[in-house]
Amino acid sequence: MINRLHYKFFLSVLIVCFASCKTKQKQVVTSENTKQQWLLPFSKLDSVNPVMQPGDLKFICPVQQKEIKWEAKNVYNPAITVRNDTMIMLYRAQDSAGCSRIGLAKSTDGIHFTRNASPVLYPDNDAYKKYEWPGGCEDPRLVQDSIGMYYLTYTAYNDEIARLMIATSKDLVHWEKRGPVFNEEQYKNIWSKSGSIVSEYANGKPYAIKINGKYWMYWGDKYIWLATSTDLIHWSPVETTANKNIGYDSVYFGNNVSTLKIAVPTRAKKFDCDLVESGPPAIYTGNGIYLIYNSRNIPAIGDSNLPLGTYTVSEVLFDKNDPSKIINRMNNYFLKPEQSYEFSGEVNNVCFAEGLVMYKNKWWLYYGTADSKIAVATSNTLK
Repeated sequence: MINRLHYKFFLSVLIVCFASCKTKQKQVVTSENTKQQWLLPFSKLDSVNPVMQPGDLKFICPVQQKEIKWEAKNVYNPAITVRNDTMIMLYRAQDSAGCSRIGLAKSTDGIHFTRNASPVLYPDNDAYKKYEWPGGCEDPRLVQDSIGMYYLTYTAYNDEIARLMIATSKDLVHWEKRGPVFNEEQYKNIWSKSGSIVSEYANGKPYAIKINGKYWMYWGDKYIWLATSTDLIHWSPVETTANKNIGYDSVYFGNNVSTLKIAVPTRAKKFDCDLVESGPPAIYTGNGIYLIYNSRNIPAIGDSNLPLGTYTVSEVLFDKNDPSKIINRMNNYFLKPEQSYEFSGEVNNVCFAEGLVMYKNKWWLYYGTADSKIAVATSNTLK
């Protein structure tokens, strides 16, 4: 049995309600938010950020059969967990050609990381090369099951289609690729990304749980959709026969038409008008399911105060018994680009959160900056 955090503890700590300016954060308050008290501020550690930058590590690429600097161009969008009292980060790294691989780094303070010399998940001459080469393995998200097996959702990109994939490991270093998460014929070749599996955070780290007899996952990078599974490996998108109500959309893939149920829609006149995308593993508590999500803005139809293409980070709360039912949602973001390394990089004006863990009595939220570096924000849980 998992040693779970107490419900009242989560009521006092979970996540996130401040839109920040350069020197302080402005609280976003609505009567509903005040009544439920469901949000907590995160503060960027600007004094130490970015905590990870590109490096000179080398390894022999099995596809190219030559030595490359596999993280020379960018490092960003990490997953995070705790193992043996040590933070373990799995992060996306790009070589000079733009191919992505997943590296591993360790920390005992959340700020200084020691990296493994070689990536732990990468394109190889295997059955999945057709999905992963030449774009690579991107954007990991990490959970465990009740017996300690690790499950990593990641994006495989072959320069044509992004596909949501899954891999398993007992030690975070040696990974078995399990292929695309969607195997039904109509979903094999869809554009799919960003798998956030609903989890309880026990001992500071996410453990996947079942709701109504199934595991649940938020996924997608236009809207956020839903999928379910009985084994954490094979997933089925949640469909609906209705498409005329708010929250539903018809999605066309070639000659196949499938109607997917939208969990989180975009919103006109707001920071999340153009795109929403899942963040770290969603957090299950007695108060509801908390999902940190990323979003992209177009000033003409969204927030006129944010530049075109700006990625910010926000949060939504779902019913604990119905992962498709929103019961609260922030009216604003709590992270936005403010520093030079967030404004300028591979993709400008980006804060993109993907890794969350509790470590040494703090929540640590790791995010990619301008698709180039890694930064962190924290939240104290002791009052």
